[in-house]
Amino acid sequence: MSSLSFMSSLENILYFQAGLGVLANMFLLVFYVFIILGRRPKPMDVISCQLTFVHIMMFLAGENFWLADIFESLNVENDIKCKATFYTKRVMRGLSICITCLLSVFQTVMISHRNSFLAKFKHKLKKYMINALFYIWSFNLSFSSNLIFYVSGFTNMSQTNQLKVTKSCSLLPMNYIIRGLILTVQTSRDMFLVGVMLTTSTYMVIILHRHQRQYKHLHSISHLKASPEKRATQTILLLVAFFVVMYWVDFIISSNSILLWMYDPVIMIVQKVVVNAYPTITPLVQISSDKRIISVVKTGILSATRFFLKT
Repeated sequence: MSSLSFMSSLENILYFQAGLGVLANMFLLVFYVFIILGRRPKPMDVISCQLTFVHIMMFLAGENFWLADIFESLNVENDIKCKATFYTKRVMRGLSICITCLLSVFQTVMISHRNSFLAKFKHKLKKYMINALFYIWSFNLSFSSNLIFYVSGFTNMSQTNQLKVTKSCSLLPMNYIIRGLILTVQTSRDMFLVGVMLTTSTYMVIILHRHQRQYKHLHSISHLKASPEKRATQTILLLVAFFVVMYWVDFIISSNSILLWMYDPVIMIVQKVVVNAYPTITPLVQISSDKRIISVVKTGILSATRFFLKT
């Protein structure tokens, strides 16, 4: 297989992944909006709604996708387009890891034992959730602005001191100290959040194991499997585990590119596939594990079937 054919195959995978991710997240977003507006929502529904919106924006900010087409139609200068799309992707990537961490923390509080330290936060969960989301958005909107000044749309590929990050955008030369400082600060933030997710995930696994062992003689196994609380916890554990794996793969690829100041179109497309894997899988896992969504889908299918049979 030639290099051009291989690149074309990777790009087709990327487009298919983006299309699937946008459709799944849009469906989930509509569902959460109806839940939030229709009745008193659970705190986890509001957090999941935020995460879904963030993932939609991650896809729309991707190169050669809708946001880029909008800028093109408005005749926006390439330099402004590059800064805007790069900033949006950086903010949404930071929000994705922060909100996923928040989801893990709040689920840990939800299932904690009533005599534990975390139990006292349960009755104020909604208040803490709103405050946490506000600070997360504020932090990422400011934190992710550090590289805007180094992104430019005026790329001269004859200059080897520029790092091409997309087909029309590049990172301008920066001091080794500044480059290392930015990478260190970003890595420290991400390592802290990943550490929190791993800690809360371990705690949730311990709680689930204790509950299953303690109440095994009181409940049937089928009842334990059908527990909404347990099912929600297992879903979040699965999402956190998948996020951590994809994060490390992305971290290794992006760190090598920045430290070596090297551009490889194949590696860049592979990195995009890795980055988009989590926002693509997340809505599919949530849809398949939420009985409310499954019930809505079944009702919709039955209604559509009856309608077509009548006509």
